[in-house]
Amino acid sequence: MAHTIADLAARLGLEHAGDGTLVIARAAEPAHAGPDALAMAMSPKYAEGLAKGHARAAMLWPGADWQALGLAAALFAPRPRWAMAGVCEALDPGYDFGTGIHPSAHIDPSAEIGTGARIGPFAVIGARARIGPNARIAPHVSVGEDAVIGADAILHAGARIGARCVIGERYIGQPNSVVGGCGFSFVTPEGSGAEDVRATLSGERQVRAQKWHRIQSLGAVRIGDDVELGANSSIDRGTIRDTVIGSGTKIDSVCQIGHNVQMGEDCMMCGMAGVAGSARIGDRVLLAGKVAVNDNIFVGDDVIVGGASRVYTNVPAGRTILGDPATKLETQLEIRRVLRRLPRLAAQVARLQEAVFPGKGSG
Repeated sequence: MAHTIADLAARLGLEHAGDGTLVIARAAEPAHAGPDALAMAMSPKYAEGLAKGHARAAMLWPGADWQALGLAAALFAPRPRWAMAGVCEALDPGYDFGTGIHPSAHIDPSAEIGTGARIGPFAVIGARARIGPNARIAPHVSVGEDAVIGADAILHAGARIGARCVIGERYIGQPNSVVGGCGFSFVTPEGSGAEDVRATLSGERQVRAQKWHRIQSLGAVRIGDDVELGANSSIDRGTIRDTVIGSGTKIDSVCQIGHNVQMGEDCMMCGMAGVAGSARIGDRVLLAGKVAVNDNIFVGDDVIVGGASRVYTNVPAGRTILGDPATKLETQLEIRRVLRRLPRLAAQVARLQEAVFPGKGSG
């Protein structure tokens, strides 16, 4: 996917300088850029790498002296990561999904396949499933009965869409992502030990034999438009009502969304995060890596949850929280400052004890 500097500048709405006819075919880090590459040196701290590489053109910060850096051409990026997104989109060769339907794919006769859809080897499309126009389905994908996949969706190798799930347009399911597995819902004939602890908030409980019995998932999963689900991530179907993921939400790899969860629009959920069953997540919520959200709670619109936090209670809209248990960011930072002082405080207490009670020690 080769482009001239002038073409890229016009496509991305950026200023450029130097030889606009210079053709670049790929992007690279400055020190590893060859003559055909656009060196991504969007901050002064990356400029020294240009001398180690052989780039003729680079993406630079506004006001950079591109000629002094030995370049023949340059693009200038006021918002570097936004510019990077445009460059990567322009240079992305995409994936080869072949054409039409591969002979080894198994498609139930009652399924509906939209115009222009491409279905790869060993894919399985279940009864009455509907595949939207121009959908691209890679090898070894399975789509369950009565599922609906919107137009221009991409299902990468090994992706699974369960029965009766409804997915909007331009969905991207990365390899081995799963939509519509059964929810993790079990019950015992009598109250379980976990129920005892939760009710009393005490470790004291009656220990007894118990057998787990599955609660079947009668709901499905409904996903809006422009949603992405990362590799090896899963969204469980609802118990009675559907699990819902709003349009524009992006979910990273190795994430888990439990049954009945209602997640809003334009959320972002980073790697290894999890949302337990029946939690409600508002719009534009950011859950950083390894965040865990408790079941049956509400996280308001525009909340940001810092990495590895544990959210046990409702969170008001617009709040930034961090920690275990998660608290307001300002509170958590003060807690951490105090924790760093604890060894010194303990030593001071020990000295005071020795002064008041000589020979007694810290015990």
